[in-house]
Amino acid sequence: MLTMQMPKGIIKCRASKETKRLAQAPCSASHASLLFDTCESRVFASSDDEYRSSRNIAISLFRRYRNVIDRGGGDNLKEFISAGVNAYALGCTDEGLRKELTDMKDSGIEIKRMQNYGGSTSLKSKIFSEEVDECILWLSIIFITILCTPQPTVVRWSSTPPVSDEILLQWKGFCALIANAYYIRGMAWLPVKTLQLEQMAVVGTAEEPSVVASRMRLVFSTLEVVSPQWPRV
Repeated sequence: MLTMQMPKGIIKCRASKETKRLAQAPCSASHASLLFDTCESRVFASSDDEYRSSRNIAISLFRRYRNVIDRGGGDNLKEFISAGVNAYALGCTDEGLRKELTDMKDSGIEIKRMQNYGGSTSLKSKIFSEEVDECILWLSIIFITILCTPQPTVVRWSSTPPVSDEILLQWKGFCALIANAYYIRGMAWLPVKTLQLEQMAVVGTAEEPSVVASRMRLVFSTLEVVSPQWPRV
């Protein structure tokens, strides 16, 4: 587990020529594997197998997303964020991981849920389109939040943009408002109305207050993972 100002699970590499070459492409089964083979890496509460391919990364993220939905936020949300930060560092894109999940949904593949505390479970369930959309939106917000942080907070081993221009335009202002409040004003919360006004200005509509609050919590929690500003108590 990493400490200091680096977020848990971030890859620290000596950028060899081979690593730099591999990093020019989006994450894939071969690239994710080779990047881990050429780096000294520490992954937060995860086995290396979860990051050996883009499909494994997508499954890991989706299981953690469901864990937050089923059991609530807190540590579960931080685990999802940490997995998202790792995906960002490995050069994954939101649409690439969406494709992996969509392909599994269309193939009828069922995903095993996370283990219960103090035991294990073999419960599996199918993937639904609404789950994929919301999981990838969360991931996109994490990626954009990282882009809004003072550089460098997370090293990304790919020149491929992590999100599409459309998603970046839709959410960058939202995430930037929260990041500015976090870094410049030392705040850990913003009025929901402020963020709803930002949504209205960008897309013409605003989400329900409870939904906006959950988006805000995701951004602040991501900032706390990648760039902690206060000592832990």
